[in-house]
Amino acid sequence: MAEILVLVDHTDGVVRKPTLELLTLACRLGDPSAVFLGPDAGAATETLGRFGARRIYVVDAPEVDEYLVTPTVDALTQIAGRTGPAAILLPSGPDGNEIAARVALRLDSGLITDAVDIIAGPGGPVTEQSAFAATHQVTAHVTRGVPVITVKPNATAPEAAPAEPVIDKQDIVFAPASAGVRILSRTRRERSDRPELPEADIVVSGGRGVNGAENFALVERVADALGGAVGASRAAVDAGWYPHSHQVGQTGTQVSPQLYLAAGISGAIQHRAGMQTSRTIVAVNKDPDAPIFELADHGVVGDLFAVLPQLVDEIERRRS
Repeated sequence: MAEILVLVDHTDGVVRKPTLELLTLACRLGDPSAVFLGPDAGAATETLGRFGARRIYVVDAPEVDEYLVTPTVDALTQIAGRTGPAAILLPSGPDGNEIAARVALRLDSGLITDAVDIIAGPGGPVTEQSAFAATHQVTAHVTRGVPVITVKPNATAPEAAPAEPVIDKQDIVFAPASAGVRILSRTRRERSDRPELPEADIVVSGGRGVNGAENFALVERVADALGGAVGASRAAVDAGWYPHSHQVGQTGTQVSPQLYLAAGISGAIQHRAGMQTSRTIVAVNKDPDAPIFELADHGVVGDLFAVLPQLVDEIERRRS
């Protein structure tokens, strides 16, 4: 079967969930091979093999940690040139989309970003994605070169496909331009017990109707009861009620959770573009004419300050 390259997203060797999803999709298309950058490949080998990686290409070079994305582009391009894969899959996001675009340009190949599904087609992988601010769903395939595809988190559920991966250490020649910008320092982001917003299965977001930073505690309470992440609309973020890193929308983070609960969000097109591919959408808004209800699978017309506490009480009652 054809080889499918998957770029591994990891933190100190701990493989993140979007990579497991990519491996699951890669199993549909051919034989998955993981591309691991960094010194901690040993910690990731068992996980990558459990989800289908037949081979792990390891690039253990200081350049991949000391500089920005260009060394990763060098590595992927050279490995693709040596192996001739049928496709290259990367996690969607600021870094993933930039790396994918650069790799596609170097390989003179077609690029598809933010796919939400991939299936095998007669001419290669066929993707499904949202377009025009999520107002249309389109299918597409690459017509030239090696398809380079980024996939949104939560596009599919990870499925185990145990394999015994072969470790293949790769020597990469890094271009002088790759050392153009050096990373001088890193500051660890404060982490909470909540899941990361892009890969959360459940997201609870607050908007203008939350009416203040202090009231986001109620949104957080619902998210914690459901085991989900907290999001915010652009209006709430611009007002300073919640950090920009939690903004959901076309110019923020795009999410595709199993459940998206929008509280006090009217449903402007910019916000809808960032969450419209969610599996189930629930809206709480006191305006019965709010555009969010056109998109929602379930809607509650009411004051979020009355509805959300009742929701938390019911969740806790059912769990007791």
